[in-house]
Amino acid sequence: MAITGLIFVGFILAHMYGNLMIFAGEEAFDEYAEHLRELLTPMLPYGGALWILRIVLLASLVGHAYAAFALWSRAGKARKSRYAVSGVAKSLFVSKAMRWGGVALLLFLVFHILHFTTNTIQINGDFDSPAARLVSSFEVWWAVGIYTLAVLALGMHLLHGVWGAGMTLGLNTSIAAAERLRIAAVLIAVVTVVGFLLPPFAILFGIIP
Repeated sequence: MAITGLIFVGFILAHMYGNLMIFAGEEAFDEYAEHLRELLTPMLPYGGALWILRIVLLASLVGHAYAAFALWSRAGKARKSRYAVSGVAKSLFVSKAMRWGGVALLLFLVFHILHFTTNTIQINGDFDSPAARLVSSFEVWWAVGIYTLAVLALGMHLLHGVWGAGMTLGLNTSIAAAERLRIAAVLIAVVTVVGFLLPPFAILFGIIP
């Protein structure tokens, strides 16, 4: 779970950077989207690198989900009575939030792919241009609302997930190291949330025409 989670962290930060290209204009955003399909050409066919990335992400998603449900099942079998200790209760709350938040993110991911990748779900018009699709969608307030809820859930997932992954991989070797790990988790979560929410709100309020 820790390793697949960190793969997703890398992808999420790269994806967030790509979304911010919309501030450079629709043409720059479309050029960025096209560049992703031209990566490593002619060594790979057109779109080949993108398909490799998709396969890696899909394998990571399957592994992450399998680990999550396996741990969920294991925890349920191990816990036969309610805990009275407040610290343990808090830990259980975080665990449940991570689990159900992960399920919500999985459902949003399906919606997100059908919306922006395959153009199966269309909001505010049908556009071939990725930039036009992005801008037109976020001119609709409820689309921004759905996206905002998903990004906030992602931020919460990252906040505890990065911390948990660091603990699992043994990065908390001292009090100072544990504090650095906590700061890193907070920074990654905050940067991700702010970075993903800047484009939709800038579009909604007309900052990006």
